[in-house]
Amino acid sequence: MNVSSLRNLLGLGAPETPELQRAKIQELVEEASLSREERAMIINVLTLARIRIEDLMVPRAEIQALDDQEDYQHAVADFKSSGHSRMPLYQRSLDNPTGLVHVKDLISHAEAGDKKFKLSRVRREILFVPPSMTALDLLNKMQATRIHMALVIDEYGGTDGLVTLEDLVEQVVGEIEDEHDTQDVDLIRKEGPLSYVADARLELEEFEEFTGVNLTDEMKDEVDTLGGLVFSLTGRIPVRGEIIPAVEAGFEIVVEDADARRIKRVRINRIGASTTGAGKEE
Repeated sequence: MNVSSLRNLLGLGAPETPELQRAKIQELVEEASLSREERAMIINVLTLARIRIEDLMVPRAEIQALDDQEDYQHAVADFKSSGHSRMPLYQRSLDNPTGLVHVKDLISHAEAGDKKFKLSRVRREILFVPPSMTALDLLNKMQATRIHMALVIDEYGGTDGLVTLEDLVEQVVGEIEDEHDTQDVDLIRKEGPLSYVADARLELEEFEEFTGVNLTDEMKDEVDTLGGLVFSLTGRIPVRGEIIPAVEAGFEIVVEDADARRIKRVRINRIGASTTGAGKEE
């Protein structure tokens, strides 16, 4: 079912129509002949459909980006200090963006001593979107283009903000860090010889270290958490009870606990031998 069909089902009409009150949406969903999982999916879709990009973007003043005239060593230093795996690339000013750079491309395509190195050699495409676009529309666009970073451009053509796939994922799986979380809560635990239960916020690097699973480069290319991986693998908003196979990496993900707004917990079942070991014991 596509976004247009969902809007028609719930009487939302075109995207420009003023949003319905949540109580009315819930009433329409309850009246429809849908399973619990289908209802949860619709609520998730509506949540993203009602959020504007300008409400979740990183503002211009906080954007960390690369000048296309930087040399290799300065670019690597910028990545290290930022902690990001992807950064926008600009020419002279952030109002003249040319694309984005992924740190793995930087490392694999250049030598530190190459004085002729240009960041343009490792430039990838970036999306340009208006601040009025909804989170759902941007998510669909990112999935269709496989470009997971977008710059928000204002009416005068200037850069207003930045949005990544992870920003959209957090609207469903929750913030990476929550003020009510405690630092000593385990985000993953072993349930059996081939099974693990994990918080959807778990970083992929920690997931690999704990389980011994080797994720493919494509899986880790544009997302950082298990929740982001689920989005990447399904190409849509997952529902409770859904099983997402990742055969090439030797496991499957089961969405184990979720409410109408976000995924909370997943189960990982190993189904192959793509591992570096038996995984860490509890």
